[in-house]
Amino acid sequence: MLSIKKILLPVDFPHASLSVVHQAAALADHFQSEILLLYVVPPLSHTVDLHEDSPRLTASEMLARAVQQAQKNLDQSLGPEFEGLVIERVLAKGDPARAVVQTAAEKKADLIMMPSYGYTFNQFLLGSVTAKVLHGAECPVWTGAHVDGSAVPEFAIRNVLCAVDFKPHSHKTVTWAVNLAAEFGARLTLAHVTASVEIWGPGGTHVNARCEEELVGAATRHLAELQKAMGTNAEVLIGSGDVPKVLSEAVTQTNADLLVTGSRPYGGHLRTHGYAIICAVPIPVLSV
Repeated sequence: MLSIKKILLPVDFPHASLSVVHQAAALADHFQSEILLLYVVPPLSHTVDLHEDSPRLTASEMLARAVQQAQKNLDQSLGPEFEGLVIERVLAKGDPARAVVQTAAEKKADLIMMPSYGYTFNQFLLGSVTAKVLHGAECPVWTGAHVDGSAVPEFAIRNVLCAVDFKPHSHKTVTWAVNLAAEFGARLTLAHVTASVEIWGPGGTHVNARCEEELVGAATRHLAELQKAMGTNAEVLIGSGDVPKVLSEAVTQTNADLLVTGSRPYGGHLRTHGYAIICAVPIPVLSV
């Protein structure tokens, strides 16, 4: 049984990602989790905007003002989703990515949930923050869908797609996917992306049929062995070529609501394409 006791949710007022907030609240409600609501006060150069006619402040006064404003923001409500949930407000100072990773470790968070892109933490590009968190965090990281839109879509997990690359970490990745699918009664599909089977020749590119047959055959056997070892019987999807593109197509094909990958912190081609995968698919990604 999957246990998620603490969810770390970094937020940036007034630009908090409502879709990720909504997803965090839904998961916390389902698993009876505590939400650690984290606000990071970034370096001084980004915290206070001084106008020419404003009195000059010392560094300590600037920091005090920034901390005071951040604490005020943390006391605000983020919506009715948090009603009835256990919330701990956490304030950190310094580099946002480092603060997220350190807070997750110190508070023993089971999951970090954050947007995948946008401007946040006072002029820090969230994409770079998220990429650093993916690299440095020890616990799984849930990133919101990498799409534009102000509306908060309905959150539901009906179809789970799990990317597998046959590395030792695959067992942990599949375990998360299996348990999440079981928790929400969702359909599970295991996907593997082989190397490209296209070759360049007269007239353009051609599929190397023999190579494709060998790669697909080997992947099919590996997936069968993995499922036998784990006692699962999920549907299987095998593609070849560009990993982010193939997984994005697989999301559409399986009507997936969540993609689970083993892109961190171990090696393998899923990690190599980790953030590119997040940017390519229009659904939340759980990086285990």
